[in-house]
Amino acid sequence: MAANAYILVNVEPARTMHVVEQLRAIPGTVVREVLGPYDVVVELEVDTQEDITTVLRNKIRAIKGITNTVTCIWF
Repeated sequence: MAANAYILVNVEPARTMHVVEQLRAIPGTVVREVLGPYDVVVELEVDTQEDITTVLRNKIRAIKGITNTVTCIWF
């Protein structure tokens, strides 16, 4: 069974397009640029909840320009 999460992302304004491109390159993501308190919403589907942590730490938070993330795991 897959593990799913919405990741709400804040981005430095000048780096938004770069961040969106980098996020879209991560397997298992659907990326949407949004308006409101967050700049980008990532829908992530991976094999396990541990994989959510790995992708978040090693791939998403590592992208230059991301200033904050909030992760919502859903079932």
